[in-house]
Amino acid sequence: MVESPDVHVEVDGRSLKISNLAKVMYPSTGTTKGEVLNYYARVAPVMLPHLVDRAVTRIRWPHGTADMQFFEKNLPSGAPSWLRTVTVPSTGSRGGGDRIVFPVIEGLADLTYFANLASLELHVHQWTVGRNGRPKNPNRMVIDLDPGAPAGLRECCQVALLVRDRLADRGFSAAPVTSGSKGLHMYAALPGRLNADEVRDRAQKIAQELTRAHSDLVLWKMTKSLRPGKVFLDWSQNTGAKTTISPYSLRGRDRPYVAAPRTWEEIEEGAEDGLGQLQLDEVLARVGTHGDIFGSLLGATSTG
Repeated sequence: MVESPDVHVEVDGRSLKISNLAKVMYPSTGTTKGEVLNYYARVAPVMLPHLVDRAVTRIRWPHGTADMQFFEKNLPSGAPSWLRTVTVPSTGSRGGGDRIVFPVIEGLADLTYFANLASLELHVHQWTVGRNGRPKNPNRMVIDLDPGAPAGLRECCQVALLVRDRLADRGFSAAPVTSGSKGLHMYAALPGRLNADEVRDRAQKIAQELTRAHSDLVLWKMTKSLRPGKVFLDWSQNTGAKTTISPYSLRGRDRPYVAAPRTWEEIEEGAEDGLGQLQLDEVLARVGTHGDIFGSLLGATSTG
């Protein structure tokens, strides 16, 4: 295929060079890089509030999702000087050792720059950084509901309702996000009084409680041999060094699936009849109709 010429654009007052708009990123659907850039531009108003002040790890597919991928944590060489960065220890948000210079995506120009690099997936920690560059305590808890076949999204929805009730008992509202892969993520906003290890321990306690009460469906241990037919509640995603796919991020799958916020009505119906992952056009239509479902359900802005 003949590559399309570069295009120079102005985004929020920043000059950017956009390349290879016709390159196919998702061969199964023919979704191009131009369509990926369009998605991120249109979803930016609801996505950016949940990226602000978070160090971002990217997964890049330079030649589309049918080819190789690679993780990128450090700011890439040649990145524009106006991108905000934060330097943290490589062993986690509080550890020592080598240091990583993460980018922080704050605006549409930042988001466009990384999308142009084929950074389809944007992963973030549950902690944020202050203007002094120092990590704060997490302001979100996440529990990753990972089904073991033959369990699937239907079982994840059933467990999500159980997790919602446990969080409500602790005074937290919950926001569900179908992951764009196999499972479902559950988020709760936190006041920032606990460090990452303390949040991880509380998530683990919820997983243990639900395993005791629903041992036929729920699993808190990471042992893979125990997972078939159950939903593993991955509490470890709250560890300071770990990241989770950001709400509204694309996934590098065969089709342009999205980590898509869902309503509780959908989760309740999914617990009975099953639920499907959503693709980028479906998410854009939902955003146009309902706005930011995730922020509304979280009960507080993720950047506070």
